[in-house]
Amino acid sequence: MAYFTHILLHNIIPLSIMIAVGVLLQRLFKLDIRTLSKLNFYLFSPAVMFKMLYESNLSFGIMMQVLLFFAIFFGLLFLLMEVVVRVRRYEPGMRSAMRNSVIFYNSANYAIPLNQLVFVGDPFTLSIQIIVMMMQSLLPNTYGVYSVNAHKRDMRATVRTMLTMPVIYVIPLAFLMRGFDVPVPQPIYDPINQISNAFVATALLTLGVQLGNMKWALKLSDVLLSNVLRLFVGPALGFAVVLLLGIEGMMAKALVLSCAVPTSLSSVLLAVEFDSEAEFASQAVFSSTVLSIFSVTTVIYLLQYVG
Repeated sequence: MAYFTHILLHNIIPLSIMIAVGVLLQRLFKLDIRTLSKLNFYLFSPAVMFKMLYESNLSFGIMMQVLLFFAIFFGLLFLLMEVVVRVRRYEPGMRSAMRNSVIFYNSANYAIPLNQLVFVGDPFTLSIQIIVMMMQSLLPNTYGVYSVNAHKRDMRATVRTMLTMPVIYVIPLAFLMRGFDVPVPQPIYDPINQISNAFVATALLTLGVQLGNMKWALKLSDVLLSNVLRLFVGPALGFAVVLLLGIEGMMAKALVLSCAVPTSLSSVLLAVEFDSEAEFASQAVFSSTVLSIFSVTTVIYLLQYVG
């Protein structure tokens, strides 16, 4: 019950308030959502990624183990979604939106506080979550951009779009600067820090603006299917991969928990930026965040049987 209350008070209610503010602002002022999405992709997301990787203390061994887990987990989840979207016979736009709503999950502003709550601020489990967050930031800016554009543009145009995403350059830059102990001058680091602090608020406001602009006319079955796959099948598959690789202890628990969080805001940002089923994406994020109160609490309880 304590986990349920904490998740409700410290995750769901604050997120919901920020989303509601976005809805209200959209109804009052009719904001330009494309501008908001560009701010998220080209400014706030790269800043928060650089800051977290530059300040982290990741060991090479842990990174390799987590990356192996993530590669297998992501591959299996992707194959599962290919079966689902083909069985459901979705159109190309809806196919990528459904896929992205399940394979991209909120590994930053939801999963990191959750990790610190469940594991009582353990730096080892936090380092595991940061690696997952890095991959979940890189993939939407590469594969995610490709998936929402593949049916609308030729390959060269899609690749050119992917190469404009700052995150794909920020990640190796942060690792190189941290690895070689290159200091960031304070006049540069202060703006990076301030911009990164605005990431969560701006992303949630963007979701609220999109929700405030919707007609809510999609089939509920599609949204519920996305929620079930993300919140229940996701962590179950993560547990299977942990067993497959023989991972035990705190690492196993942290990896399973990392798979249990709701749909990422990046799926909405992609859908808005590239005009690809934005209404479905927004509904999937909002509903999975609310339902995660129950699903994540269940996963936390079951962690005692992991590892």
